[in-house]
Amino acid sequence: MDTQVYGKILSGDEESVKLSSDKLLAQSVDLEIPSDPEKAFSEYQTTIGGHVSVSGPGTFSRKEQSRLVFEPSEESGWWIDRVDQADSLNIGVGIGNVWTTARNIVLRSGSAHNYLRMVEHIIALRVGMGLDNVLLRLRSGDPPLFDRSSMDLVEGVEDIGIVDTDKKAIYVGVKEPVTIVGPNGSFLTILPPENGSRELYVDCAVDFKTAIGKQRIKFPVNRDTFRTGAFARTNAPLSMMIYCKTVGQLFADTRHLGYTTRNILIAGPWGYVNAPRLMHEGKAMEAVWHRATLDLLAAIALIDKGRLAGTIISYKAGHALDVDMVAALYRDDMLEEL
Repeated sequence: MDTQVYGKILSGDEESVKLSSDKLLAQSVDLEIPSDPEKAFSEYQTTIGGHVSVSGPGTFSRKEQSRLVFEPSEESGWWIDRVDQADSLNIGVGIGNVWTTARNIVLRSGSAHNYLRMVEHIIALRVGMGLDNVLLRLRSGDPPLFDRSSMDLVEGVEDIGIVDTDKKAIYVGVKEPVTIVGPNGSFLTILPPENGSRELYVDCAVDFKTAIGKQRIKFPVNRDTFRTGAFARTNAPLSMMIYCKTVGQLFADTRHLGYTTRNILIAGPWGYVNAPRLMHEGKAMEAVWHRATLDLLAAIALIDKGRLAGTIISYKAGHALDVDMVAALYRDDMLEEL
């Protein structure tokens, strides 16, 4: 990839992205993984090879067990069936069903009771594993939370297998380089694929004012790279953990939040409270892997026109900016079938 890191500004301040693009280009790349054509996804749409069930403590109701079932689907796309909401239609995983991105991505269709919270760590599998068509069944809007981040889901899918359908995969790309600019110097850029490529490539950088600091990785999206990122936990500053255990007990959205020192990475100002994962040359890379795979690719999973090809550049971005980008692609008609 060349030094182009921003394109047509769909939203935000151009002067801000000019400054931030210089900072990104000056930030060293900690890990770069080259493209590997042998690891490309099937040219056909895929579904899961059978039924698989994964359970864990509820993310927002830690005293209750939450069960998530993956099932094969003949219908294109990902669909969520809240079996406890029998009068509601299935929730399609797409930008049109995003309810909020305030703390996490919440999808909803129809009734305010027909929703699923923190879907990002689930739907990221759509892009990261090349899994096009799936039906998910749950009995509540509270998904399971795992100590190994999304690895339980990945292994469940691997155990049952991913199979081709008889439908050709559809690929889309942006018509031209596009950028959306957020607060605090954050931005997100998507570049069109080059030379007819169907690959999705990610250049992701984070910069935290905690022990996490600056981290940057570049990699092609395939099942191997996604499997690496699936092990990376959500990170939170020590102040947030203290808040959840004290004042946060007064509020419904944090009182029963199932975060522990096992299932999230806690970073203080000068060090980690618990041991980080995904070390590379002595440096912890867990935060950037989580951001690049389980957060960023989840937003790309909201593109329901087909598999995205091209390059994504993310600098200091988060859920809200990711989803705003996908919404802007639809609003400004920036996607085209390849």
